[in-house]
Amino acid sequence: MDKDTRFALLVIGLPFLGLIYCLGIIFLFVVSPFAQNHSFMTGILAAMIPFIIAVILWTKASAKAYQKKN
Repeated sequence: MDKDTRFALLVIGLPFLGLIYCLGIIFLFVVSPFAQNHSFMTGILAAMIPFIIAVILWTKASAKAYQKKN
């Protein structure tokens, strides 16, 4: 897969993935009594999952670029 194809998938696919994630969180709040009763903890968890994934990806990419540099 070349760089242009990967970039296109990133630009087109990432917003759709985010939309599906948000709809899943909304669905979870609608059907789960636990999520409704503990909305603050559920919201914090829902916000932290994408952040943790972004941190992991950023760290891996930085480490890879740093290894190439040295």
